[in-house]
Amino acid sequence: MAWVVLFLAGLFEIVWATAMKQSDGFTKLGPSIVTIAAMLASFGLLAWSMKVLPLGTAYTIWTGIGAVGAFIVGVAWFGEPLGAMRVTAAVMIVGGLVLMKLATPA
Repeated sequence: MAWVVLFLAGLFEIVWATAMKQSDGFTKLGPSIVTIAAMLASFGLLAWSMKVLPLGTAYTIWTGIGAVGAFIVGVAWFGEPLGAMRVTAAVMIVGGLVLMKLATPA
């Protein structure tokens, strides 16, 4: 169950990063509220998962999901460039996440 909660925490990290981009430096109320709400949900779920999972594993997986997810949203939604080096970097992050999961007994 902790892994599912951690995955959800990572998804909320993607939401808050995206909403923060749309908040225009916290000058737009709606996206600013979404940012703060998603941050609270993300941090709360991360904290819950850390009751079971090791700190290094939980934090690494959480940030990795957020980083790769934000990269995908940036490319798909905001038209950010999709170069070979950027894709390679994202693939390497995912590879690291898989290894971290496999190396964690919980």
